[in-house]
Amino acid sequence: MFIRYRNDGKGRSVPVAKIYTEKEHHISVSDIDKDALWAIRKIQQNGGEAYIVGGAIRDMLLGRKPKDFDVATSLSPRQVQRLFWNARIIGKRFRIVHLFFSGKIIEVTTFRSDEENFEDGRNNVFGTIEQDARRRDFSINSLYYNPSNGQLLDFCDAMQDFRKGVIRSLIPLSYTFSEDPVRMIRALKYQATTGFTLKRDVRKAIKKNADRIQNCSTSRLTEEVSKILASGASYEIFMNLQKYGLLPFLLPCWAQYSSLDSVRASLTALDEKIRSARKNGESIKKEEQIYAFIKPLLVFENPETMTPEELFHEGFRQAKILIAPMTPPNYELEKAMDLILDDMGLKRAKAKKSAEARAPRNKPNRMGRKSAANEELTAMPAKRRKRKKKNGVKKINPVVKEAMTMGEEHDL
Repeated sequence: MFIRYRNDGKGRSVPVAKIYTEKEHHISVSDIDKDALWAIRKIQQNGGEAYIVGGAIRDMLLGRKPKDFDVATSLSPRQVQRLFWNARIIGKRFRIVHLFFSGKIIEVTTFRSDEENFEDGRNNVFGTIEQDARRRDFSINSLYYNPSNGQLLDFCDAMQDFRKGVIRSLIPLSYTFSEDPVRMIRALKYQATTGFTLKRDVRKAIKKNADRIQNCSTSRLTEEVSKILASGASYEIFMNLQKYGLLPFLLPCWAQYSSLDSVRASLTALDEKIRSARKNGESIKKEEQIYAFIKPLLVFENPETMTPEELFHEGFRQAKILIAPMTPPNYELEKAMDLILDDMGLKRAKAKKSAEARAPRNKPNRMGRKSAANEELTAMPAKRRKRKKKNGVKKINPVVKEAMTMGEEHDL
């Protein structure tokens, strides 16, 4: 292990980070997404710092395969956008960059400063890596991995928390949950998925601020519930949300029945199915997750006298009430209801303009298609193509077969 120092301005060297080598942290470059590696390499080649951060590092330290890879950098969003052909800047308060690839998005975030006034809302200022680490929500999400040299940077004693198995808040508890109440859901989710223990002050703060969760937007809360169902530990997470008083504000109707044996059995079966699928590199569809979530609580009076269409509409109505104020896409809810009808040995006649018919198709994202860069070259005006030819470019090849990743394909 090494120590990183900085000058405090008074001629003294102050330790700011512990640096762990590959032999100490056991993270391998081969575990990193190839396109994330390409993005980091390109930023570093253009004079910027770039690291894999957040949940990907947490998962790899726990011996799991990450679902997403996020990148933190010293470059501004505009500088990042100039480097990448598939970049799009998003966000209003704090702007970040999404790099679009076929079937995935890599999020690139500029280092954030902690020298801010949170209470006045001025919390979106660019800063240094040291400040960015202190700005992370929990210590287990504050590690930075540099694939170029295999070093893991720890500014907040996060590795010590990993060894102890504890979840510690880095932002003062006096305003971390008031600034972003969704952090309470994430803390309880991390507790269930890592097996770690929440520190006592974090537990007290969650109970104190539980009612603040109702101030979050419905879209954000819907996304969090979706992540819980896909986590492989949904039953434990929902029980934690109930224990700490968040569930009645998150899912008021569903919370009243969350302790039923049928609910426990359904979610436990879903969790086992998701964990099994994950081991085989597979995934469980959204409608199957919603099916496990709502099926135990649907009640039909005299179902034998109802047509499949009537059962479908009645179940859809009940499901909307059960999961309110969550708003998953209607076509996912419709597919979940079709699975419930299948269990009953029934099938409805689908309407031509159903939500399922309007569901988005699996079309490749134009920004993320493998041939996007070559299409840009092919689409150049004739005069410009001629000029390129004079400079030595004799032929535009629409497919680069030697590239290992979509990013490298563009560079080649």
